[in-house]
Amino acid sequence: MTERTACWVPGTERIHRLLADGVREHVYPGAVWAVGDATGSLASGTVGVPDPRRPELPMRADTLFDLASLTKILSVWAVLGGLWEAGRLPLDQPLGSYWPEPAGHPLGRVTARHLLTHTAGLPLRAQLEALYGRDPAVIRPGVLRAAPHRPPGEAVEYTDRAALILGYLAEHLTGEPLDRLATERIWAPLGMRATRFGPLPAAAAARCAPTELDQAGGAHWQGIVHDPSARLLGGVCGSAGVFSTAGDLGVFLRHLLAPGAGAGSAAGTARHGVGPAWTSESLRVQTGELQPQRGLFWHLAPGTGPAEGIWTHYGFTGTGLWIAPGPGRWAVLLTNKVFHTRERQPLTDIRNAFRALVFA
Repeated sequence: MTERTACWVPGTERIHRLLADGVREHVYPGAVWAVGDATGSLASGTVGVPDPRRPELPMRADTLFDLASLTKILSVWAVLGGLWEAGRLPLDQPLGSYWPEPAGHPLGRVTARHLLTHTAGLPLRAQLEALYGRDPAVIRPGVLRAAPHRPPGEAVEYTDRAALILGYLAEHLTGEPLDRLATERIWAPLGMRATRFGPLPAAAAARCAPTELDQAGGAHWQGIVHDPSARLLGGVCGSAGVFSTAGDLGVFLRHLLAPGAGAGSAAGTARHGVGPAWTSESLRVQTGELQPQRGLFWHLAPGTGPAEGIWTHYGFTGTGLWIAPGPGRWAVLLTNKVFHTRERQPLTDIRNAFRALVFA
């Protein structure tokens, strides 16, 4: 089943056909998408179903999705932006110079900019339970004292550890837990009422797109974060754990493009910090000649370069965001791809085609 909005932008019909083909080819059970600018949504729609076991229930515009790594943008990146704009986050000072926990350990020589550009030289996989056990009080010092596998600034290597550490840093700088920081400083001021860390309450979980089959439990994860590290940490960490809707993500992205939208703007309170200075700092190449080119947690869309200025972030469960400040456009594509498979290429092809249609 396909739902369409009345608003039309160039490429809308082709977007629907593209995403409907993905359902028929079992790339994902269903999808919700939206395209907009600083004024709001220009077009949106749904295809397929959240759960193939219940084909009578179509995908809805307000279906909740496990955002996976989009958590990094919605929580850590946004919260740190407010701290940076308030002069409380020194991007280029060694962490150990202002944060006691990593001081005296290799991580103490790394900077926040290294972490945000994935150039810190950290171990590439979290593997928290295998390395540190199941106690969060043991996991945190274990992560903060782990030895890097290469010097900082030597290579761009994506790792969830960077966001996990930056989440801990945000908590250290404020004395508040990450879920409260994100809710009170970002989501609530922007009116993102559906966005929250899991586990979801029963009513919200019922309208959440299920993800992968839990082999041990015999059921698909639904309303409980798919990422094992986030589950281990109670559902809240910098790298995964947030659930949201396409509508809320559109509000977030629209705000990034709104002139003057920042701390103290009419968009909310003086506390939220997804302002233009942080956005501008983040959406530019920060990694010099190193490849792949990175901004601060954002990266250039595959097959594009700085001239196009289309920045993106993906989530393992099948989610994606794009923003292009030049033309002033944003896009959201949410799927629960891992319900069917972990294979990446089919969804990669659809993402690239979707981005090409949106930003043509």
